[in-house]
Amino acid sequence: MTFSEAVSSQPFPQDFDSPASSDSSAETIVVKDRTVVAAKSRAYLVGGGIGSLAAAAFMIRDGGWAGSSITILESLPLMGGSLDGAGTAESGYSLRGGRMLTTDNYECTWDLFKSIPSLEHKGLSVFDETVAFNEKLVSNSMARLVDRRRAKVPVKSMGFSMQDRVELLKLATASEDVLLASPITDWLSPQFFETEFWFMWATTFAFQPWHSAVEFKRYLHRFMLEFSRIETLAGVKRTVYNQYDSLVLPLLTWLKGQGVHLINGCNVTDIDHRYQGGQVVLTGLHCLQDGKIGVIAVESDDLVFIQNGSMTDSSSLGSMTIAPEKWVKQEGGGWTLWEKLAEFGQQFGTPSTFNSCVAMSCWESFTVTLKNPMFFEEMFRFSGNDAGIGGLVTFKDSNWLMSIVLAHQPHFINQPRDVQVFWGYALFPDRVGNFVPKAMADCNGAEILLELCGHLRFDLEMLASANCIPCRMPYITSMFMPRDLSDRPLPVPPDSKNLALISQFVEIPGDVVFTVEYSVRAAQMAVYELLKIDRRIPPITPHDHSLHTQFEALIKAFS
Repeated sequence: MTFSEAVSSQPFPQDFDSPASSDSSAETIVVKDRTVVAAKSRAYLVGGGIGSLAAAAFMIRDGGWAGSSITILESLPLMGGSLDGAGTAESGYSLRGGRMLTTDNYECTWDLFKSIPSLEHKGLSVFDETVAFNEKLVSNSMARLVDRRRAKVPVKSMGFSMQDRVELLKLATASEDVLLASPITDWLSPQFFETEFWFMWATTFAFQPWHSAVEFKRYLHRFMLEFSRIETLAGVKRTVYNQYDSLVLPLLTWLKGQGVHLINGCNVTDIDHRYQGGQVVLTGLHCLQDGKIGVIAVESDDLVFIQNGSMTDSSSLGSMTIAPEKWVKQEGGGWTLWEKLAEFGQQFGTPSTFNSCVAMSCWESFTVTLKNPMFFEEMFRFSGNDAGIGGLVTFKDSNWLMSIVLAHQPHFINQPRDVQVFWGYALFPDRVGNFVPKAMADCNGAEILLELCGHLRFDLEMLASANCIPCRMPYITSMFMPRDLSDRPLPVPPDSKNLALISQFVEIPGDVVFTVEYSVRAAQMAVYELLKIDRRIPPITPHDHSLHTQFEALIKAFS
């Protein structure tokens, strides 16, 4: 279905095989012994990230909706949102990020992907495929931190003083009402941020000292199992390929098979609404595609799911010779709808809390494509880890706080056997490098490789044919900004009749943002509430309530 077909005087185009009548009753049909509600109401999902894709899947699997009643509108050329991965061996591959997974947590994610068939292994789900892959490749980092001497830092000890332990315990046990909108630095002394624990925890989860103390506390509880094995990353699980190829592509394939309409290059720029019985009712979506502007009429029984905010909004790519452009939200447009929604009332949140300070939410990643195995061979000799086993290698004395990770190869479905790809990122792109006399934000790919080789003491010649594509992301950790509870809306805001929000910027008590799980859980909560689905959402596993887990964390804290 094209944009021009979607924008019509009818509630929805006639080629959806549904009557144009405004009668909202539903016809029940049976497909392969499964009851499906071929609803005359429609669902529109604005934004094609993992949250919207998951929401569509939950509507079909658990809500009994026909896929043809669901349309996903995405402004970018590809679906997948932040879980991207693209390129070729000739032009270079590029990933904005790589999300860690665990099988001890991520309850809603695996609940979803147990239902999505693998594209490569007939009879297996994506979950089955991922578990089998990680049984063969168990994370066991032997070079988690590297210092300025190119020495592997001993990390069995977390490096805490007694003051550090007391302060960390105080933060971890404080209520969120007490923590409020305070940064981590209000609770931990300066020396804490020089401990081995901080360097490992911060680079695993992308925390900065000025980020939210509430979010930091949530991570300490949600990932308490990882506290005792943070130095080896033993709990971290990886997908077979990058997360676009391993998660998004199978999910998209399944949704297409169900008849879901996927419209790319369609930017929803504005929304129409009215008030009915004290509730906000969305009535129209203003769309721009191929220079054409139109309005999709939203009927009162239709549902709208909007991605409010975007952590990868205004991302820009560089090249071996050009640094990424320094875009902000005016160039991206990913915050526009949330800012318009926020005008309806406080129940829709406060986007300015998260998008008003790029200096506090920006970092930069880079993806390197190699046609020479020498770098991977040298990394094996240095670290002792095969690709796919070691996880992050962090250069703790790097001015940029640079880390790299060598994934199991191939990392892309279309990657030739004689090509290797690795990814890295730095938390302080505004600082001058140790080996390159300029800020990372001003560096092209060649200069980033020079800085990397300086930390590793590798001969730059081994990367002579490498293609490094840097990526600047001004809002990548904006969800970690210190906030009040009311700054994030609920997945279904109060007084909202037909609107739900799905993103890293909704409020889910006890769960942690900057994870695939958060987006999938938000989608499941939103769908189940709006569709009144009588099925239990997988609860957050309370590992932090386990006496065994608590004891192991205590032992680690005193190591």
